[in-house]
Amino acid sequence: MSWKRRARDERSYHHGNLREALIKAARELIAEKGPAGFTFADAARSAGVSPAAPYRHFRDRDALMADVAREGFMRFEAMLTTGWANGKPDPITAFHNVGRAYLTFARSEPAYYAAMFESGLPPDINPDLRAAADRAFAVLRTAADSLVALLPAGKRPPSLMMSLHLWAMAHGIASLFGRGDAGRRTLPMTAEELLESEMLIYLQGLGFPKNA
Repeated sequence: MSWKRRARDERSYHHGNLREALIKAARELIAEKGPAGFTFADAARSAGVSPAAPYRHFRDRDALMADVAREGFMRFEAMLTTGWANGKPDPITAFHNVGRAYLTFARSEPAYYAAMFESGLPPDINPDLRAAADRAFAVLRTAADSLVALLPAGKRPPSLMMSLHLWAMAHGIASLFGRGDAGRRTLPMTAEELLESEMLIYLQGLGFPKNA
């Protein structure tokens, strides 16, 4: 890229577009090379700016990756919320739908998923990232709270435990079988069918009726 072209490109980012361009470039590089497969300079090059330009918005590569992850968690929260649908048509069905939404996100947004869960970033590297992750997990907690309330008072498992179990089940299946990339394992059923059967066994073990 000539210095004239570079100057034109960088001027085009003066109104806040540089941050978005770098996040988009990082997301594309993650999809192509994985979360550890590119440098800060690679992201700048992919965005069409000089190696120094990203420092206007990001301290370093980790800060850029944290912003990609934050944006991913925001999208993740929205997808889980849609799956939960305020517990409709009933909490059991909605609980299953949250799990399906988890798998859908992993399959449709593999770059965000990798930035969120596979980048090795400390969860507290950025308060905005931590808050976005907490809001997404809160959807699972809300679903578990509603489900627990269906059982008799003396037989209710801790809702936090249930939400962590749902997270572990959905995340494990998504990582092993439900990804939209070359890392996906083969399975003689769909990832959704596997998760549904696992959740049915889990809920029955907690005392929920088979046909609830």
